[in-house]
Amino acid sequence: MTLFPTQYSTLSSRALGAYLAEAYGFSDVRCSLLLRGVSDTYRVEHAEGKAIFKIYRDAHRSLPEIQGEVELLNQLRTGGAHVSYPIADLKGEAIQSFQAAEGIRNGVLFTYANGENVYDFSDEQLRIIGHEMAFNHTITSQLELRRPRKPYDLETTLNRPLEVIRPFFEHFPEGYAYLEETARRVKDELERFDTAGFSTGYCHYDYLPKNFHFDEQNTLTVFDYDFAGKGFLANDLMSFQIHFFFHTFLKKISREEADRQFEVFVNAYREKKAFSEQELQAIPYLGFAFWLFYLGFQCENFEDWSNTFFSPRYIHDRIKLIQQYMNMYSTF
Repeated sequence: MTLFPTQYSTLSSRALGAYLAEAYGFSDVRCSLLLRGVSDTYRVEHAEGKAIFKIYRDAHRSLPEIQGEVELLNQLRTGGAHVSYPIADLKGEAIQSFQAAEGIRNGVLFTYANGENVYDFSDEQLRIIGHEMAFNHTITSQLELRRPRKPYDLETTLNRPLEVIRPFFEHFPEGYAYLEETARRVKDELERFDTAGFSTGYCHYDYLPKNFHFDEQNTLTVFDYDFAGKGFLANDLMSFQIHFFFHTFLKKISREEADRQFEVFVNAYREKKAFSEQELQAIPYLGFAFWLFYLGFQCENFEDWSNTFFSPRYIHDRIKLIQQYMNMYSTF
């Protein structure tokens, strides 16, 4: 029987565990699927410890892009950053390739980030996050990777997402009109800043608490650099601020306390790396671009990933959330 065309398969945990045992020389391997999403994430336990194995979709991350992520993480590790980094196999290779039903899928084994996610931070933890982010930015601002990573600019975060999402707003034209008009105003605002003076480099672009752990000694480890790309480093401070927006929106914290905590974080960042007032003022407009970029990603990857929650109601609710964010932080 001919294999029917497939666009997104899931590799067997048992078979993958056996493969990793042979490729890495592990013993007593236990492999389990942790998350099926943008990429597939497996938890790997073995006699020597734990690790995370991530399988990418070619439609989302090409081999050169994965190679760029591996290079970036290795550079961060070499520089002393606390990140989850790729583990090489017995042959010295960091990337594994599998012949899946839809074609070749590539995967990387990462060190396990000890600890757990924290969503309610102490001031000390906020200072640690600020220091660590600034330290990492000092490294990534001086890099030029050999392999390409996505650039984050007006084209990729505003113009292109608007085109991608248009068909999904056929029955919600007023929502699309809001995004289109707000994007125009965001561009106008950003043009008023001296963005040539903004710090640039490779940013994480998803610096939310779900993507880092604190252990019992308050050591921070950052992971999931899947969306890392080149752009304003302020994007990472912006995405971390979105955590405080969500916390305020869900009434887990007051607006005043959220602003105070974010200020503690920014002040700590500035102790290690310069961050101008204009960069700080630009955060809400970079934030709108962040919302629009990820909405475009959800639309573009609807068939492979977003169908578990993506719906007309989700789109309506997401526009309301974006409006609330802009009302809270922007000046227009």
